[in-house]
Formats: sequence, structure tokens, C-alpha cells
Amino acid sequence: MSMIVTEDRGPVRHVVLNRPEKRNAMSQELLLELGDALRSAAGDTAVDCVVLRGEGPVFSAGVDLVELMASTGQPGMLRPFRNVFLECANLCETMPKPVVCQIHRTCVGGALEVALGCDLRVASSDAQLGLPEVKFGIIPDVGGSTRLPAVVGLGRAKELIMTARLIDAAEAERIGLVNRVVAPQELESATQALVEELLANSPVAVGRAKRVIDASARPALSQTLEMEVAVQEYCVAEARERARQDSESQAALAG
Repeated sequence: MSMIVTEDRGPVRHVVLNRPEKRNAMSQELLLELGDALRSAAGDTAVDCVVLRGEGPVFSAGVDLVELMASTGQPGMLRPFRNVFLECANLCETMPKPVVCQIHRTCVGGALEVALGCDLRVASSDAQLGLPEVKFGIIPDVGGSTRLPAVVGLGRAKELIMTARLIDAAEAERIGLVNRVVAPQELESATQALVEELLANSPVAVGRAKRVIDASARPALSQTLEMEVAVQEYCVAEARERARQDSESQAALAG
């Protein structure tokens, strides 16, 4: 079964995370399929708008932790794992057409970082969002540390990332993290209403306006994205060294 399903509704392509049994956790396989689907949508002249959403009970619980632990446990594996992840957020941001993220229930960690690559976010009122990475000794390194400040402001971004706090949809709307919040049963219709507002305008002008706005908001994007992974590699190496020292200390005490 494909982990990504696409559905065309006229000029709108829905790209659907389809791993509901794992709460749409973002594995390498899912991310590779997602990248292919986003590239296809970006290059299809019949598509004027993209909606990214999740199948099942939640939008996405974030990165597949089993795969993440495998990548951080081996020197040199973190960057390739991270690059596959980052490409999905980058594709959402760079395609010359609007991308709307439809969020229900859960959108945390890497899932929120991909959502931040989208242009607009619509959330159900029961949604929870956040970047809890620092709880685990790492940082948001697939665009979260770079894109969140541009969306909610520096102070809010520092608070969310440095406290690892999850917030509800109402607070996310108040600080500008999501654009619209509606009751769960109204989420699909609210997303469609926003899409129709976008489609009522010139697709060329909308796409080019997106490009200029993003460039003005994140003029040093490539440098800060590289800084994210460099810092992440440092955090992982430091945690690995601390674990080694603790193991040696315990062995000495046992001896």
C-alpha cells in the first residue's frame, strides 16, 4: 500500500499522508514518496493549488522515532536522513503555487516542520502543535528553527522551541502559526473555502507573490538550514559522548 495517496479535484491536488496505523509517522519511505508527489504536483501545469493532509485519526505524529534513533546512533547517517525530510518542506515552499496544510488532531516535531514549509495552515479546534525536540537533546533541524521565527516572530519561536511546549489550535491561531481554526467536522469545508479564495486570483500572480514574500521573510534560508544540521550533529555527538562517559563510570563503579 502506498504511503502517499494523491487525489485531483479539478485544479487542486490533494496529497495525503497514508500511514494511519502509525499515526502517519514520517519514515524515510513515506518521505521519499511525499517528495515524489510534491515534485509531480509542482511540475503539473493542470495543478494550481496543493492541499497536504493526513489520513486517519491525526495529521502526523512527526518523525518515525525508530528510524530517527537509527540515524542518530551512527556517525554520518544523520545528514542523509535529514536531507530527505528537509526536501519535502523545501518543495512545499519553493513550488510556484500555493500549498495549504490541513491539520487535524496532532502536528508535532517533523510534521510541523513540513507544515511550516506550506504557505497556509488550516487546523481543527482539537489540534495540538509543537516542536518538542529539545526534550530529547536535539533541535528542530528540518526547517523548524529557521521557518518558525518568520511565521510567529522571534520571541514566540524561542518560547515554543526552547520550552518544547505543545499548544492548542486556538493559541496557534492567536500567534499566527495557523491561519484558520474550525470545528473538526468543518475542517474539510474550511480548507476548500480557502482554496477557492486562492483560485479566484491569477495563479501566476499568486505564485510569484509567494516567491517574493518568502524571499523577503527568509533572506538567509540556505545558511540557516545548514546551521541547523551542523548544530544537530554537535548535539548528537555530545549526547553520544556523554552516554559513553556514563557507561564507563558505571563500569568503574561495578568493578
